[in-house]
Amino acid sequence: MIELFYTLLYNEWCYIKKELIRFMIKKRMLFYVTGLLILAFGISLTIKADIGAGAWDALNVGLSKTIGLTVGVWVFIVGFIVLFVNAILLKRMPNFLSLITIFIIGIFIDFWLIIALGHWDPEGYVLKFAVLIVGLFIASVGIAIYLQAEFPLSPLDHLMIAISTRFNVRVGIAKTIGELTGLMMAFLFSGPIGIGTILVTVLIGPFIQFFFPIFERLMKNEKAASRE
Repeated sequence: MIELFYTLLYNEWCYIKKELIRFMIKKRMLFYVTGLLILAFGISLTIKADIGAGAWDALNVGLSKTIGLTVGVWVFIVGFIVLFVNAILLKRMPNFLSLITIFIIGIFIDFWLIIALGHWDPEGYVLKFAVLIVGLFIASVGIAIYLQAEFPLSPLDHLMIAISTRFNVRVGIAKTIGELTGLMMAFLFSGPIGIGTILVTVLIGPFIQFFFPIFERLMKNEKAASRE
């Protein structure tokens, strides 16, 4: 009887543990997809503002206008190249799983730019400036959310982590360094560089640094609640 009791108890524990793992995977997936969708929306708004997009986004737009293909496709191609840059910085094999992330981001960006916002263009400098700031705000929230899922990072966001790890600087500072690198490349391909580019380059790091702990606590609270 005692052995039967412990067997039943063990089986029940295994079932509960399995359900907790399944629950946390669903939560992480929700953070992951939601964060990427929000990030893509924010990026699309900064592009639509048309007063200068973020450095890497300006590069993708410049490549799209110069060579062809959609912005989302160039998100994937540029991300593929940055994937190997990260591997060199961290002195390890490329994380090819991160290609899933940039593939999803590319699809979402094309969705927002071509379908959802395709026929909308803000007019007037004040409205464009407001759209840019809102887009920057939303993109920062999206990055802070999807990083909590601990799924493969976008190569551009992994670049932020790679720079932070390699040169021992804060995440916000590392993001700014990455943006300045993208800015130089965007200039070479005649990307939409302007006052918006400067604002994104300067503010994206601090914005992420502000929002990251908020969603980090939220994820930890979710994990704690699932164990109770």
